[in-house]
Formats: sequence, structure tokens, C-alpha cells
Amino acid sequence: MGTMSGRLTHIVVRVIDQAAKWILRPPEGPDHLLTGQRGEEDAYFYLRRLGYIMVARNYRSPHSHGEIDLIGWDGDVLCFIEVKTRTTHDVKPAEAAVDEKKKRDIANVAREFLGRIAGSPQWRFDIVSVYCDAQRLPEFTLFRNAFSAH
Repeated sequence: MGTMSGRLTHIVVRVIDQAAKWILRPPEGPDHLLTGQRGEEDAYFYLRRLGYIMVARNYRSPHSHGEIDLIGWDGDVLCFIEVKTRTTHDVKPAEAAVDEKKKRDIANVAREFLGRIAGSPQWRFDIVSVYCDAQRLPEFTLFRNAFSAH
């Protein structure tokens, strides 16, 4: 039942998005940003199908540089998730784009997020690489506990 309702939700959101494209202005911006937005949306639903309970998207802090693409619970572990999207495997792997500066920025924002919630949950950093193009369904690779806070 959970898988079916997740698929139905994904289909409904896709239909609404398509309708919005006809009614509203088309998305604008550089192709790489549009690809990234699509990858984050696809990763959101991929993680939901895996059982993650998502609690935030594109979380920013007023006190730290950076953004966390997705935050969600995987069982009793709070996950701070970076999504990297590519249209081809011809360059370095998507997950390799999470360099030391990016890890540090994510860790700082995660610390702030943790300071705003009750309790002291277990937590970790995950990376989802998404490969997508117009002809195929997206391919996902999930790296659980991909790096540690510095």
C-alpha cells in the first residue's frame, strides 16, 4: 500500500507540475540549475519510496553559508541529504562533486538545524547521485553515511 500511494503521489505531483508549465511561465535559468531542480525532485520521491519521511527541502540557515537539499528520517536516524544530478556519466561521478568545502557548509547548517529541534536524535549525512536525461528514467545511487562532520 505504501509503495502504491507513493507512486500515486509522484504521478499527481508530476501532472500538477505539467499543468503549471502550461498555465504559469516556463522555468527559466541555466540548464544546469534546471537539471539540479529536476534531480532534487526525483531524489525526493526516490527516498520516499525507500521509506524516508521527509521533513525539509532546500533548508537554509540565516547564520551559516550553504543549504541542505533534503532532510528526512530514515527510521530513527535524521538524515541530511545532498543531491547531485548529472545528465551523463562522461565526467567525474556526481557524488565526487561534494568537496570538503561543501561538506563543511552542510555540516554547519546541520548543526544549526539540530539545535532547533527537541532531543538529540541520531543523525548522518547521505548523498544521492541522480543521472537523468530526457530519454530515460533517472538512475539513483544512495550513499548512506557518506561523510562525517568536521
